[in-house]
Amino acid sequence: MLSMNQIGKVFQTELIETHALRGLNLEVNDGEFVAVTGPSGSGKTTFLNIAGLLEPASSGEYFLDGEQVASLNDYERSRLRNEKIGFIFQGFNLIPDLNLFDNVDVPLRYRGFNARERKRRIEEALELVGLSARLKHLPSQLSGGQQQRVAIARALAGEPRFLLADEPTGNLDSLMARQVMELLEQINRNGTTIIMVTHDNELAARAQRNIHIVDGQVCDLAMVANTEPQRAHA
Repeated sequence: MLSMNQIGKVFQTELIETHALRGLNLEVNDGEFVAVTGPSGSGKTTFLNIAGLLEPASSGEYFLDGEQVASLNDYERSRLRNEKIGFIFQGFNLIPDLNLFDNVDVPLRYRGFNARERKRRIEEALELVGLSARLKHLPSQLSGGQQQRVAIARALAGEPRFLLADEPTGNLDSLMARQVMELLEQINRNGTTIIMVTHDNELAARAQRNIHIVDGQVCDLAMVANTEPQRAHA
């Protein structure tokens, strides 16, 4: 589903060169739920932006669903992003003056779906997240957890191959965070690949695999755990 080989990202100014990612390697299989953790400044956000085709890598190869991303022009990257990737943000990013139906509708309009198809997708997505009875409510009339569920519905309405979630529970209390995590697990069981950046170790532990990014490089915690007993025995 997602394959990164020796991905590097360099940010340059006139005075300084910053390496945000250094030879990052990662394979994510179709249907996986991967949690990405790491300290602030480790490169998690840069990784997510590159994975979501929001910015290009400086070096390395990135294949998304079999397509080599580096060879695509801006239009082709936008098409691939809109068709196959859903985004869930910590800050919800809902439009305050639009009701739930219209918030979920916005990205579908950019995709060019007709009104009947958009209505079907919106209603199905909001029903999945348990908000079908609140189609006409404004974001301000919802709790934080409900707003995040609307954001998830907006991402799902496009029927993406995989979701990128950036601290999706960061603005929620522990109860709402668990509810959102349970919803993401349900979505993953339905076949959607999920990559979730989080600082919450409890939530990260519920994912199928935990990837730790330190100094712009990946450390697969499962592999580390498997080798530690051998090292101790040696």
